[in-house]
Amino acid sequence: MAIISTSGLSRTFRTKQGEVHAVRGIDLTVRAGEILGFLGPNGAGKSTTLRMLSTLLPPTGGAATVCGHDLLRDPVAVRRKIGYVAQGGGVDPQETVRSELVVQGRLYGLSRTEAAARAAGLARDLDLTELLDRSTTALSGGQRRRLDLALGLTHRPALLFLDEPTTGLDPGSRAALWALVRRLRDEYGTTVVLTTHYLDEADALADRLVIIDGGVVAAEGSPAALKAEHGADTLQDAFLAITGRGPAPVDTTPVAV
Repeated sequence: MAIISTSGLSRTFRTKQGEVHAVRGIDLTVRAGEILGFLGPNGAGKSTTLRMLSTLLPPTGGAATVCGHDLLRDPVAVRRKIGYVAQGGGVDPQETVRSELVVQGRLYGLSRTEAAARAAGLARDLDLTELLDRSTTALSGGQRRRLDLALGLTHRPALLFLDEPTTGLDPGSRAALWALVRRLRDEYGTTVVLTTHYLDEADALADRLVIIDGGVVAAEGSPAALKAEHGADTLQDAFLAITGRGPAPVDTTPVAV
């Protein structure tokens, strides 16, 4: 069953210099329960595509259904079914970890008791229990990233979008997050769509990859299939063969956990 289906999905921006065709017609099917990785060089259109699918940016052309709802006609219904974890996060510096999680649950219609119980469960899953009464300003970068994930999972979405989820995390924290993403798929049936510039992460984690370049889908398939198709030993080599460019540079300085 398809949880995302797009046909000719496109986005054009109007600037002083003229029109910019960021996404030129994406045809895409994402199956329920898979981990899909979006890859692409800088300016390829993958972030714009992700923002459209998560209702943050309206398409200017094409059509799409997400979680059974029309992306253009009923974006509110789409938002109820998806979770979105942005690269920069967005916690309130005046609140504690517990209050952030409880408020998020209340916003999604949970009672105060249900929201408190959901917060406690997410804290256990994401190793935040000892931090529940700590101010968000006192969290390290890695702790804040785990809180971002917990907030995105509060309403138990069928579809979770992760934008560069492990940027800056140390190897141990990255491995823990990979394990959590696999658990979401295997135990809860959650579909995960993630963008990443770490090709080793895409290779290890994604069931299937979509490589976007020039605003269109340049290639798609499992990591193993893409490497085999291009006679490549690594995903890095396959990516270069497909796009002629390397992935965007990322800040690999680890943050404290």
